[in-house]
Amino acid sequence: MLIGVGLGPGNPQLLTLKAVETLKHSDMVYVPGRLAADLVAPYANCEILDFPMTKNSDVLNAIWKKNADIVAGHARSGTVAFGLIGDPNFFSTFSHLSRVIHEYHPDIGITTIPGISSITSFAARTKVAIDSSFEVSDGTCVRSKIILKARRPLEIVNSLADEGYDEFIFAEKLFSDEEKIIKTRENIPEKGDYFSIIYAKKRDPGRIE
Repeated sequence: MLIGVGLGPGNPQLLTLKAVETLKHSDMVYVPGRLAADLVAPYANCEILDFPMTKNSDVLNAIWKKNADIVAGHARSGTVAFGLIGDPNFFSTFSHLSRVIHEYHPDIGITTIPGISSITSFAARTKVAIDSSFEVSDGTCVRSKIILKARRPLEIVNSLADEGYDEFIFAEKLFSDEEKIIKTRENIPEKGDYFSIIYAKKRDPGRIE
Protein backbone atom coordinates (compact mmCIF):
# COMPACT_ATOMS: atom_id res chain seq x y z
CA MET A 1 0.00 0.00 0.00
CA LEU A 2 1.23 3.49 -0.91
CA ILE A 3 -0.13 6.52 0.96
CA GLY A 4 0.46 10.08 -0.22
CA VAL A 5 0.67 12.22 2.92
CA GLY A 6 0.09 15.97 2.71
CA LEU A 7 2.41 17.78 5.12
CA GLY A 8 0.88 21.23 4.70
CA PRO A 9 2.70 24.48 3.85
CA GLY A 10 5.84 23.81 5.90
CA ASN A 11 4.93 24.67 9.47
CA PRO A 12 5.27 21.58 11.70
CA GLN A 13 2.20 22.67 13.70
CA LEU A 14 0.03 22.40 10.58
CA LEU A 15 0.38 18.65 10.03
CA THR A 16 -2.89 16.82 10.55
CA LEU A 17 -3.30 14.16 13.23
CA LYS A 18 -3.94 11.61 10.48
CA ALA A 19 -0.69 12.55 8.73
CA VAL A 20 1.32 12.11 11.94
CA GLU A 21 -0.35 8.77 12.70
CA THR A 22 0.38 7.49 9.19
CA LEU A 23 4.03 8.55 9.29
CA LYS A 24 4.52 6.81 12.65
CA HIS A 25 3.01 3.52 11.51
CA SER A 26 4.40 3.22 7.97
CA ASP A 27 7.07 0.64 7.20
CA MET A 28 8.92 3.09 4.94
CA VAL A 29 8.67 6.84 4.35
CA TYR A 30 9.88 8.69 1.27
CA VAL A 31 9.98 12.44 0.64
CA PRO A 32 10.93 14.57 -2.37
CA GLY A 33 13.12 17.13 -0.56
CA ARG A 34 14.77 18.45 2.59
CA LEU A 35 11.85 20.58 3.83
CA ALA A 36 9.53 17.56 3.74
CA ALA A 37 12.24 15.45 5.44
CA ASP A 38 12.50 17.96 8.30
CA LEU A 39 8.73 17.84 8.85
CA VAL A 40 8.73 14.04 8.87
CA ALA A 41 11.80 13.67 11.13
CA PRO A 42 10.00 13.88 14.52
CA TYR A 43 7.80 10.92 13.58
CA ALA A 44 9.77 8.64 11.24
CA ASN A 45 13.03 8.04 9.45
CA CYS A 46 12.74 8.83 5.78
CA GLU A 47 14.61 8.62 2.51
CA ILE A 48 14.83 11.55 0.11
CA LEU A 49 14.17 10.70 -3.51
CA ASP A 50 15.69 12.95 -6.17
CA PHE A 51 13.29 14.70 -8.55
CA PRO A 52 15.47 17.08 -10.59
CA MET A 53 14.02 20.26 -12.08
CA THR A 54 14.50 19.75 -15.80
CA LYS A 55 12.46 19.98 -18.98
CA ASN A 56 14.31 17.11 -20.65
CA SER A 57 11.52 14.55 -21.11
CA ASP A 58 13.90 11.59 -21.44
CA VAL A 59 15.62 12.45 -18.15
CA LEU A 60 12.29 13.09 -16.43
CA ASN A 61 10.75 9.82 -17.60
CA ALA A 62 13.80 7.86 -16.48
CA ILE A 63 13.75 9.47 -13.02
CA TRP A 64 10.00 8.94 -12.57
CA LYS A 65 10.35 5.29 -13.57
CA LYS A 66 13.34 4.75 -11.27
CA ASN A 67 11.62 6.32 -8.25
CA ALA A 68 8.35 4.51 -9.00
CA ASP A 69 10.20 1.19 -9.02
CA ILE A 70 11.88 2.01 -5.69
CA VAL A 71 8.62 2.99 -3.98
CA ALA A 72 6.63 0.11 -5.47
CA GLY A 73 9.23 -2.40 -4.30
CA HIS A 74 8.50 -1.54 -0.67
CA ALA A 75 4.78 -0.81 -1.12
CA ARG A 76 4.20 -4.29 -2.50
CA SER A 77 5.07 -5.92 0.83
CA GLY A 78 4.26 -3.21 3.37
CA THR A 79 2.86 0.27 4.00
CA VAL A 80 4.79 3.10 2.39
CA ALA A 81 4.15 6.79 3.05
CA PHE A 82 5.25 9.50 0.62
CA GLY A 83 5.26 12.81 2.48
CA LEU A 84 5.20 16.08 0.57
CA ILE A 85 4.60 19.77 1.08
CA GLY A 86 1.00 20.85 0.53
CA ASP A 87 -1.64 18.37 -0.60
CA PRO A 88 -0.84 15.14 -2.52
CA ASN A 89 -3.65 15.67 -5.03
CA PHE A 90 -3.06 19.35 -5.73
CA PHE A 91 -0.28 20.16 -8.25
CA SER A 92 2.04 17.71 -6.52
CA THR A 93 4.97 15.40 -7.11
CA PHE A 94 2.86 12.57 -5.75
CA SER A 95 0.26 12.91 -8.51
CA HIS A 96 2.93 12.22 -11.14
CA LEU A 97 4.55 9.45 -9.08
CA SER A 98 1.27 7.64 -8.48
CA ARG A 99 0.39 7.84 -12.17
CA VAL A 100 3.68 6.15 -13.12
CA ILE A 101 3.25 3.51 -10.40
CA HIS A 102 -0.28 2.80 -11.62
CA GLU A 103 1.10 2.33 -15.14
CA TYR A 104 4.01 0.03 -14.28
CA HIS A 105 2.85 -1.48 -10.99
CA PRO A 106 -0.97 -1.66 -11.19
CA ASP A 107 -1.12 -4.12 -8.29
CA ILE A 108 -0.07 -1.42 -5.79
CA GLY A 109 -2.96 0.11 -3.83
CA ILE A 110 -2.74 3.90 -3.61
CA THR A 111 -4.56 6.32 -1.32
CA THR A 112 -3.96 9.84 0.00
CA ILE A 113 -4.27 11.93 3.15
CA PRO A 114 -5.04 15.58 2.43
CA GLY A 115 -2.87 18.39 3.70
CA ILE A 116 -3.30 22.17 3.85
CA SER A 117 -2.79 23.31 0.27
CA SER A 118 -0.98 26.36 -1.09
CA ILE A 119 -4.33 28.01 -1.85
CA THR A 120 -5.74 27.81 1.67
CA SER A 121 -2.40 28.68 3.29
CA PHE A 122 -2.15 31.71 0.96
CA ALA A 123 -5.64 32.84 1.97
CA ALA A 124 -4.79 32.49 5.65
CA ARG A 125 -1.46 34.33 5.55
CA THR A 126 -2.61 37.15 3.27
CA LYS A 127 -5.99 37.56 4.99
CA VAL A 128 -7.83 37.03 1.71
CA ALA A 129 -11.39 35.80 2.20
CA ILE A 130 -12.32 33.74 -0.85
CA ASP A 131 -16.10 33.82 -0.74
CA SER A 132 -17.00 33.67 -4.43
CA SER A 133 -15.96 31.62 -7.46
CA PHE A 134 -12.33 31.78 -8.50
CA GLU A 135 -9.90 30.13 -10.91
CA VAL A 136 -6.61 28.41 -10.08
CA SER A 137 -4.07 27.94 -12.86
CA ASP A 138 -0.44 26.93 -13.27
CA GLY A 139 -0.42 28.27 -16.81
CA THR A 140 -1.72 25.12 -18.48
CA CYS A 141 -5.08 24.75 -20.21
CA VAL A 142 -8.06 24.76 -17.82
CA ARG A 143 -9.91 21.46 -18.30
CA SER A 144 -11.39 20.86 -14.85
CA LYS A 145 -14.09 22.49 -12.77
CA ILE A 146 -15.28 22.00 -9.18
CA ILE A 147 -18.78 23.05 -8.15
CA LEU A 148 -19.40 23.45 -4.42
CA LYS A 149 -22.79 23.25 -2.68
CA ALA A 150 -24.13 21.06 -5.49
CA ARG A 151 -27.74 20.76 -4.29
CA ARG A 152 -28.93 19.86 -7.82
CA PRO A 153 -26.09 17.61 -8.99
CA LEU A 154 -27.81 16.02 -12.00
CA GLU A 155 -28.87 19.41 -13.35
CA ILE A 156 -25.33 20.70 -12.89
CA VAL A 157 -23.80 17.70 -14.65
CA ASN A 158 -26.14 18.02 -17.62
CA SER A 159 -25.29 21.70 -17.93
CA LEU A 160 -21.55 21.00 -17.76
CA ALA A 161 -21.91 18.28 -20.39
CA ASP A 162 -23.31 20.94 -22.74
CA GLU A 163 -20.10 22.90 -22.15
CA GLY A 164 -17.96 19.94 -23.26
CA TYR A 165 -17.20 18.28 -19.93
CA ASP A 166 -17.43 14.51 -20.11
CA GLU A 167 -15.99 13.08 -16.87
CA PHE A 168 -17.85 13.62 -13.60
CA ILE A 169 -17.55 12.75 -9.91
CA PHE A 170 -20.19 13.49 -7.30
CA ALA A 171 -19.07 13.63 -3.67
CA GLU A 172 -21.09 14.31 -0.54
CA LYS A 173 -20.20 14.70 3.17
CA LEU A 174 -16.58 13.63 2.62
CA PHE A 175 -14.71 11.96 5.50
CA SER A 176 -17.95 11.53 7.48
CA ASP A 177 -19.92 8.39 8.27
CA GLU A 178 -22.39 9.46 5.55
CA GLU A 179 -19.77 9.94 2.86
CA LYS A 180 -20.93 9.29 -0.68
CA ILE A 181 -18.77 9.19 -3.83
CA ILE A 182 -20.27 8.47 -7.27
CA LYS A 183 -18.09 8.27 -10.39
CA THR A 184 -20.66 7.16 -12.98
CA ARG A 185 -22.77 9.89 -14.55
CA GLU A 186 -25.89 7.74 -14.80
CA ASN A 187 -25.92 7.23 -11.02
CA ILE A 188 -25.57 10.89 -10.03
CA PRO A 189 -28.70 11.89 -8.07
CA GLU A 190 -31.09 14.76 -8.72
CA LYS A 191 -30.69 16.19 -5.21
CA GLY A 192 -27.56 16.78 -3.16
CA ASP A 193 -26.63 17.98 0.31
CA TYR A 194 -25.20 21.41 1.15
CA PHE A 195 -21.86 19.60 1.55
CA SER A 196 -21.94 18.17 -1.97
CA ILE A 197 -19.34 18.67 -4.68
CA ILE A 198 -19.28 18.04 -8.42
CA TYR A 199 -15.93 17.53 -10.15
CA ALA A 200 -16.00 17.79 -13.94
CA LYS A 201 -13.22 17.30 -16.46
CA LYS A 202 -12.86 17.70 -20.19
CA ARG A 203 -11.07 14.90 -21.98
CA ASP A 204 -7.52 15.79 -23.03
CA PRO A 205 -7.70 16.22 -26.83
CA GLY A 206 -4.24 14.71 -27.10
CA ARG A 207 -5.12 11.59 -25.13
CA ILE A 208 -5.40 8.32 -27.01
CA GLU A 209 -8.24 6.08 -25.83
